[in-house]
Amino acid sequence: MLRRDYILRMIEQFFQALTRIKSLKQGEHWQQAAGTVDEEFNRLIGAGVQAVAQLSETELLARVIQGEPTLAVHDKTLMLSTLLKEAGDLATAQDRMEEGRSYYLKGLHLLLNTLARDHVAECPEFVPKVEVFVTALGSSPLPLQTEVLLMQHYERTGEFAKAEDALFAMLKAEPQNPGLVEFGISFYQRLEGQSDANLSVGNLPRPEFEAGLAELRARKTALSSGTA
Repeated sequence: MLRRDYILRMIEQFFQALTRIKSLKQGEHWQQAAGTVDEEFNRLIGAGVQAVAQLSETELLARVIQGEPTLAVHDKTLMLSTLLKEAGDLATAQDRMEEGRSYYLKGLHLLLNTLARDHVAECPEFVPKVEVFVTALGSSPLPLQTEVLLMQHYERTGEFAKAEDALFAMLKAEPQNPGLVEFGISFYQRLEGQSDANLSVGNLPRPEFEAGLAELRARKTALSSGTA
């Protein structure tokens, strides 16, 4: 009970800070908003925004875990992902595009890994949706790691057409990668066990996924024979 009370209090404090940040952003008070973001990073992981920019996702997660009960880690990671989205928004609004993109990618990766690890479909309302991060990242090609995480997420949530889009984005970036071709074939083979209704709901009707599987099998043959 004490641990649950601690988590609820932590979430309430974070939500209040998030409300302040959004209000300051709306009024374009960038420095004050940045100061509040910095304070929240320090409260969550004991490091300010400049340090966060230099830390890897693994290092960020290690700071989240440090000294916390297991029950709190899930919620703190979601808070950190949310705060990284806010930091990205602030950087982007001030034309620091690469810095903003770095925050968005870290936040998205933490969110996707948390959703996968903890097998949850829904998050607290304050947590940005996966698509909010994807939209913020714009139309520039995403790193391979990001596309893999997105593809796995979309498959897990039944958004099969989006999973296929992520797969073909990777194949476009690395068309000669036989591992990616095998990865894609495995994806389509898993879909063979889905009902026609599930495939339609996921916007990937059976004829379309069968065409995708045939294309990847042809690519595999071409790569094996050296004709690709």
